[in-house]
Amino acid sequence: MIFNCTTIEGVVVVDLERRLDDRGFFARTWCAQEFGAECLPREIAQCSISWNDRKHTLRGIHWQAEPFGEGKLIRCTAGAILDVAVDIRPESPTFLSHLAFELTSDNRRAVFLAPGIGHAFLTLTDGAEVLYQMDTPYAPTAARGARWDDPAFSIAWPTTPAVISDRDRSYPDYFRAGSDEED
Repeated sequence: MIFNCTTIEGVVVVDLERRLDDRGFFARTWCAQEFGAECLPREIAQCSISWNDRKHTLRGIHWQAEPFGEGKLIRCTAGAILDVAVDIRPESPTFLSHLAFELTSDNRRAVFLAPGIGHAFLTLTDGAEVLYQMDTPYAPTAARGARWDDPAFSIAWPTTPAVISDRDRSYPDYFRAGSDEED
């Protein structure tokens, strides 16, 4: 695996090291030893997938409040998504900054998000599937969110979402939501 740090501490792009032959290729997608060597979590507590029927489906912006903050590795296993990471750590020098990555089943790229990084994605194709590997189990009482179009983040989405849940549509702006208060 090839680990590439980004301009937001705790957001790491993980590319595959493909071993090619006449059958195709083989690549490792997870290794506790390699993740540990990069100071990333060495344990996976939970894995989930998100299947999205329609292009321009939006999910997020989501995170878990402390002490249930979760690190997560996100990979698109079918189709394509625009994956967005938002720094919601007030003490961070990149607080409120965001990064966007195109994750596809072709590029097989993954992005690791440390606790305190909000997450959202917009599907770029019909039939997009997203695999999540988390280092902390989901805690419903710690679930938080902010609106996908919150002006505090200034995310330049490529289009307006065609499909979005009522919950995601009705989240308040980040500063109204409060990062650690119960919704």
